[in-house]
Amino acid sequence: MSNTVTASIPIQTKQYKKYLYYISAVAASLFLIWIGLGIGFGEWSNPNHLDETIWQLRYPRVMTALLVGMALSVSGAALQALFENPLADPSLIGTSGGAALGVVLVLALGFGGIGIPLAAFTGSVIVCLFILACHRFLGGGQMGLLILGFVISAFCAAVVSLILFMSDDMVLRSATNWLSGSMAEAGFVPLRYSIISMILGLVIILPLGRQLDGLMLGEAAAKSLGIKVGVVRCMVVIASALLTGAAVSLAGVIGFIGMMVPNLLAILFGGGRMRLMIWSGWLGAILLLVIDGTARHVAYPIDVPVGIVLALLGGPFFIWLFVRSSRR
Repeated sequence: MSNTVTASIPIQTKQYKKYLYYISAVAASLFLIWIGLGIGFGEWSNPNHLDETIWQLRYPRVMTALLVGMALSVSGAALQALFENPLADPSLIGTSGGAALGVVLVLALGFGGIGIPLAAFTGSVIVCLFILACHRFLGGGQMGLLILGFVISAFCAAVVSLILFMSDDMVLRSATNWLSGSMAEAGFVPLRYSIISMILGLVIILPLGRQLDGLMLGEAAAKSLGIKVGVVRCMVVIASALLTGAAVSLAGVIGFIGMMVPNLLAILFGGGRMRLMIWSGWLGAILLLVIDGTARHVAYPIDVPVGIVLALLGGPFFIWLFVRSSRR
């Protein structure tokens, strides 16, 4: 009896520590969101005392940073399992570029509202399916996937630049800053459309965590475990396109965060893919909020696009991760 009681004490202690970590994460997140709401004009102000006009400018920006960081990080974690490649990222394999091209095409045709996130989803899913088909039938390994992604991203970027260059539409001209990955354009697309798209993406992708764990073992091993590989791949592509398309429609093309966050968590803590996607969503949201707020505060009055800052941080991380993966 005493042995049973003694054995239960470490288990209870472990559970208490787990709950303490969760409470600490929630408290830290709320604190950082509160801090982020007060950043602006080169100084910090108490969010509780903000003018209504200033609140209407800062609240969408903070919400956009949280939603975009969450969506790209969850999508990155899923794509890395889908392609069995830790270097996969919505921007690196071209899905973000496809979404941006879809948005610019819709704007050029004069549509708006729900048409923008819908176009972003369509462009993202087309590119992702194309890359998946090439990866499946042509092979090429990890390097081939990355090269194909870079080529498609460059092609989409070239078409977008051509449309913007030839257009006299002020809406398209204003999209130039948005395309660089800027939170300054928060409100460019109504949040409700993107939130609906992200919720649908999460509902589809999170229950596929165990199937994604099986896919990382290889297609043959996944089939032996009873996983319907084709169905899982299509579901992941659709969900990732919903998440990536919604993120791009809100803030343009933001790279590397979908690669950095899941890999950091996998290296530090490990765990199953569902757990990794959930924690990636949380850390990605907070990280993007912190980076955007820091960049605004340090560089004031210049509003440095967060996409540029992440590219400066993500480049060295990509090289380190690539070297680390090659040595295995």
